[in-house]
Amino acid sequence: MVIHPDTTPDDRQLAVIAEQLGRAPRGIEALAATDGEGTPLVLRMAPIVDEAPFPTLYWLSDERLKIELSRIEAAGVIKTLEARLKEDPDFLAAYHRSHEDYVAARWRHMTPAQRDEVERRGYAEVLRERGIGGIANWDQVRCLHTQYAHHLCGNNVIGQWVDAEYGVIDRLP
Repeated sequence: MVIHPDTTPDDRQLAVIAEQLGRAPRGIEALAATDGEGTPLVLRMAPIVDEAPFPTLYWLSDERLKIELSRIEAAGVIKTLEARLKEDPDFLAAYHRSHEDYVAARWRHMTPAQRDEVERRGYAEVLRERGIGGIANWDQVRCLHTQYAHHLCGNNVIGQWVDAEYGVIDRLP
């Protein structure tokens, strides 16, 4: 079961996140998804991290998911998905809607002060035009990790396909 809490991580969850990332977390705005035991799966990130634009809104932190998605990627799934995007206009349109959902969520989660800072620093164009995980070309799939993180928190056709084909979500408590 996946819960979409969009809450501030507690001290235990921050310790888990530090272990998952191998470093102290930076730029976390909230937990975007946890498993049924409260283990962080996806982090919602700030639009500016370490003084630079950070277009990755949803960061997959769970090691179990990262390992599983890396295994699926290693099997050549990204090439399969990109071929389907070229051949299936409906799938491509759904994928573009996934990017649009991601960009809209990025802006929806910004506070007025963050929006002002993004504008002041000249980062607005990047954060309006970069899609899932910061990808510029919305006809390509950069990695399954960012797609799947978005799937757990929004509307992502690639993540839906991954679950339909591989049942990744079924492996979570």
